[in-house]
This record gives sequence, C-alpha cells and structure tokens, in this order.
Amino acid sequence: MKQLLKLRYGALALVAVLLIAGIAVKFKHHFDPSYTGSRSLDAIKRSGELVVLTQNMPVTYYLDRDGNEAGPEYEIVKAYADHLGVTPRFIIKHSVEEMLEALATGNGDMASGGLSVTEERKKRFLYGPRYQEVHQQVVCRRGGPRPRKIKDLYKVQLVVSAGTSYAERLTALKTEHPELNWSTVSGTDSEQILADIWKKKIECTVMDSTIVAVNQRYYPELKVKFNLGPKDKLAWLLPLGADDLREDSMAWFKSFKKTEQFASIQERYYGHEDSFDYVDTSAFIKRIDERYTKFRPLFKSAAETYDLPELLLASQAYQESHWNPKAKSQTGVRGMMMLTLPTAKAMDVSNRLNPEQSIMGGAKYMARLKNLFKKEIEEPDLTWIALAAYNVGLGHMRDAQKLAVLQNKNPAKWHDIKDVLPLLSKKEYYKHLYYGYARGNEPVRYVQRIRVYEQILTQQLLASK
Repeated sequence: MKQLLKLRYGALALVAVLLIAGIAVKFKHHFDPSYTGSRSLDAIKRSGELVVLTQNMPVTYYLDRDGNEAGPEYEIVKAYADHLGVTPRFIIKHSVEEMLEALATGNGDMASGGLSVTEERKKRFLYGPRYQEVHQQVVCRRGGPRPRKIKDLYKVQLVVSAGTSYAERLTALKTEHPELNWSTVSGTDSEQILADIWKKKIECTVMDSTIVAVNQRYYPELKVKFNLGPKDKLAWLLPLGADDLREDSMAWFKSFKKTEQFASIQERYYGHEDSFDYVDTSAFIKRIDERYTKFRPLFKSAAETYDLPELLLASQAYQESHWNPKAKSQTGVRGMMMLTLPTAKAMDVSNRLNPEQSIMGGAKYMARLKNLFKKEIEEPDLTWIALAAYNVGLGHMRDAQKLAVLQNKNPAKWHDIKDVLPLLSKKEYYKHLYYGYARGNEPVRYVQRIRVYEQILTQQLLASK
C-alpha cells in the first residue's frame, strides 16, 4: 500500500512539474522578448508552407470578385514562396496590434501587411525586404478641419489605430509639440477609421498614402491635408531568431525587384493611383444610381456576347460618354461608346444613338482589338493595351510597340507602353513612325480613368448588396 501511495504521489509530482513547466513555457512564449518561436528556413521548406500574417485590405491582401487571392503584398509573398518551393498560407488579422502579437508569439513565419520600419519594432522583430515607400498623411473630411501643419492639430480630434507606426510617430512628435494630443483605438483597421471620418464620427487621422489613395475612390470627401514627416519604408517583419529567413528573403528580393514580374505587380495595383479627381469621382458615384442601373442589362448582355468583363465595359462607356447615349464630340464620334462612322459601320451599328447598338458595337470592337493582340500579350496587359488602342487607334498603338522595341522596352507590357505613348506627340519620334503624330498622353489617361471607374463601380456594387 505504501509503495502504491509513493507511486501515486510520484505521478502527481511529475504532473505538477510538467504543468508548471508548461505554464512557464507559455508565460515565456508571451512575455519574454528573447523567446522567438521562429522556424528555421529548412523547417519551413520541410513543412511545405510559409505562414504569413496579413491584413485584409486592397493594398495588402484580399479576395477578388472571383474569390481568388489577390493584392500587391500577396503577389510578392507568393513569388517568394514559389522561390522557396512552398505554398503561402495567409492568416488574416484585423489590426496591426493583432499582427504584431501573433508574430511575437510564434504564430507566423512572417508578417506582410503594410508594416513600416520603426525603431520600436526593430527591438522586437527582424526586418526582411523593404519593398515600398509611403508617406504618413494627415487626412480629414472636406468641409471639416483644415490643418496645414502640426500645430494646427492641437485642437483637432485626431484618432489613429493603436500599435501602428502612426501612433509611434505622433509620440515622437509630442516631445517637440507637448500640446499635440490624439486617441488610439484597438482592433480597428485603417479603412474603418477612414469610413468614420467620412461619416463625420471623427475629424482626422494619420494614414499611409497608399491606403488613402485607394479609399478616396470610395470616399471622395477624404482630403489629404499634409504629409507627417519623411517617407516610411514598408517591409516584411520576421520573428527574432529568423536570421536565415531574413538573409534568404533579402537576397531574393534584391534580384526580384529588377524583374518584369515585380514591375507588372506595381503597375497592376498602383499604375492608376495618380488620377484621382474629387469632382469627377463624386459625379461618377452619383451617376451609378442615376444612370448605370438603367443600362446595366445592356452591358451585361454585351459583355456575355463578346466575353468581356461587364464592369470594365461599363467603366469604358462612362469614360467615353458619362453613360449618355446621345453624347457627341466635335470630332464627330457619337453615342454611348462614342463610335466613329467607319467603326460603327464595320461593327454593324446603324444608329449610333441607340444605346443597345452602341454598347454592342463598342464591345464587338473591343473584343476584336483584344483578339488582334492576344497572341503576343497576356492579361491584364492585353486589356489595357486594347483599351488604349480603342482610344488612340490600332495604327498608333502598333507604332508605340515598335518604338518600345527601339527603346529596349517590352511591347507586351502596359507599364512600358504607357511610358512610350506620350512620345508619339514629339516630332523627333513621330516623324520616323508610319502613322505619325498622335496625342499620346490621352490613351494613358484614358486607361487610368477606366481602371479607377471599374474599381469604384466594383466596390459600390458590393456595398449595395
């Protein structure tokens, strides 16, 4: 009996020791900055997956209209995972605080979610590649406060997300501006704060320029007041101890940023961000209800007939005519899709002012242009170059492609073609081209605006569901 009791007490003591050890490990895991929980590069490769912490935002990671993973940071991380021969697994966190906590407690191999390099974060994490530069911007609502410098913020209701680089910079500025005050909110993402400004729930915030540029499409009343300090560098964050992952990712990115793939990612997500116009964007949003809904069945039918994205076709029509079926220009183009007489005849359009005929004719012409380029150009560049050809003419687009080759640029990539097109209006270039002079800046703006309209239209329709 005594022997049995000794065994029982021994077992209980062992359990107690294990429990205490577990508690100690758990405590260390959460609070000891020297504990990393990081996996080695070899362990990541053996597991077959790279665990990535991120935020669900247009400038980082999201699911597109077809349910596919997308976003600029997603694509860069995916390229790195392909380099490693593993699959990236993205874990969504709803705030910067949540991301940093998860990374610090070993719940991810890296964080890629619009995270700036800061002095405080350097104490807790390693930094991987610095892949982008942004400005921190003071953002308010039109008609609200009008701060032009830091001192003007003293009496403004300023709200930022907790644990962000914005809060860190404000804290640093407070040493020189003791009257500067702000409040922080936890568990709230950047887009919610911008929405609250739009709803007049708060007055101003601080936000990265990329996030502001995207959200101005949906909330055109957002107004950038001034940049708060120098540019920040966005980078991947890695756990302390992940030195091999850091070295490998840094070496990889040094080569990757020089590739066509990286240039295409930058063009796809940021190539149209400099074309924001408050008046135009506000009018477009208003006309979605006033005009678009009336013609939506026609866009849907034409898009299905010619295998085109419906919202892209609708956005192109808005750029052409502001969805006005009786639109007319001084050059003689008319109708919803602003067709010339020769093009209308070639597309079997007998009445350019008939919205159904015009939309069908424009869609048919757009599909024909894409078909002409599809053997040499892949999407999404195929669509953008075809749109530019719709605007400037097929001949001038062929001239631009020839000029691109002469300048050692890629004639199948929009980010190169849009650099070349403006040269068609310069005599030293166009005098050597078959089709001669063209207003080359116009097709560039044309494509940029259509991309913006499609982005806004997509978001507005999703919000209305």
